[in-house]
Amino acid sequence: MKIIIAGAGEVGFHLAKLLSYESQDITLIDNNRENLIYADAHLDIRTLRGDATSISVLKDAQVKDVDLVIGVTSSETTNITVCVLAKQLGAKRTIARIANTEFLENKEEIGFTQFGIDELISPEALAAREIELLLNQSAFNDSYEFEDGALTMVGLTLSESAAFVGRSVKETAKIFPGIHFMPIAMRRKDTIETIIPRGNTSFREGDQVYFVTTRGGVNDLYKLTGKKRQQMKNVMILGGSKIGRKASMDLCKKKMNVKLIENDKDTAFDLADELPKTLIIHGDGRNVELLEEESIQDMDAFIAVTGNSETNIMTCLVAKSKNVKRTIALVENMDYFQLSHSIGIDTLINKKLLAASNIFRYIRKGEVVAMTRLSNMDAELLEFIVKPTSKVSNKKIIDLEFPRSAIIGGVIRNGIGEIALGNFKILPGDRIVICCLPHAIQKVEKLFL
Repeated sequence: MKIIIAGAGEVGFHLAKLLSYESQDITLIDNNRENLIYADAHLDIRTLRGDATSISVLKDAQVKDVDLVIGVTSSETTNITVCVLAKQLGAKRTIARIANTEFLENKEEIGFTQFGIDELISPEALAAREIELLLNQSAFNDSYEFEDGALTMVGLTLSESAAFVGRSVKETAKIFPGIHFMPIAMRRKDTIETIIPRGNTSFREGDQVYFVTTRGGVNDLYKLTGKKRQQMKNVMILGGSKIGRKASMDLCKKKMNVKLIENDKDTAFDLADELPKTLIIHGDGRNVELLEEESIQDMDAFIAVTGNSETNIMTCLVAKSKNVKRTIALVENMDYFQLSHSIGIDTLINKKLLAASNIFRYIRKGEVVAMTRLSNMDAELLEFIVKPTSKVSNKKIIDLEFPRSAIIGGVIRNGIGEIALGNFKILPGDRIVICCLPHAIQKVEKLFL
């Protein structure tokens, strides 16, 4: 696939890095010489210095032969312009990164596709959505919904009280036959290897495990894992960034009591006008006395989304020491992100990964409608739509030549999620949720072409 990425900043570089690993034909365009020198030295891609909104630069990048153009510069105006021009010059598909979430909320009414923009991506809106979802599934440290919750992926660390610790997947299925969930990936304590569970795989205390479950299965998982659904009512947010604003707005709509701490005085005043239902506090969130004065010990959740990863991590650790039930930190440093559960914070979120996961589904072969990467694991979760011509169509799961390093987590048929076992027959139109390790992705994709 030929892809042009406009913008060699954090999101653009990270996308180019992930795509280059998959041997995609990438051209990275940016005005900043240093960004391109770094990308050129570290990635197997073509770099092009210039203004991505320049027609001559786009032609030099051979835009007429390109399958996908992704505009991820820091300017949404530039990204929109790049996509409009690229589509007119022959690009097959375009994606624009935007900051104004109003564009997302009204994209059908405005009709961006008429202008040549096929998809809008907002890393900030994705991060805010992730925060809201994590607070809804408050006992879990990772969560993702397919088709408005028809199937849900949840991740958690198994404690000694979990009912199936010490048992294999097959034994657990026999003991709890009415439970609608499927383990799709796990990582043992103090290891880095990602395991796709099979029938003889055993559950152990300290395992980080991801499950796919139906609507009713989430409550079953709470019971079996010894976790308790915690009602999130009082939330403190550190940082009045775009993510902080959007998360605050969304959580207030859920009737939560939100306090937002912002260090910049002018920004704090602007936030007070913009977020009338949020209590805005002007102050330095790194000051433990301030946090105590604002009753951090009474908070159900603490969310740190400043522009500084270290500040976010340290303040979340302070919140954890005050017995705050749920802590979420925004981190930009990928090295920190890999340490997630060993740091002592419930969840780390990363804008680059969220944006990349969202964009990746347009690169995958087969009709991929959703995709996410599992935190702390070398695995992807994909949702395919079965075509009449797909190799899996009208076949039972047990009869498929399915790679061992991939697993079907569930099937959505007519809007209803099901945990599909060996005798389940896949039909055209079904949406199949699959977890697979990177080396198995191409084999899986071929089954859905």
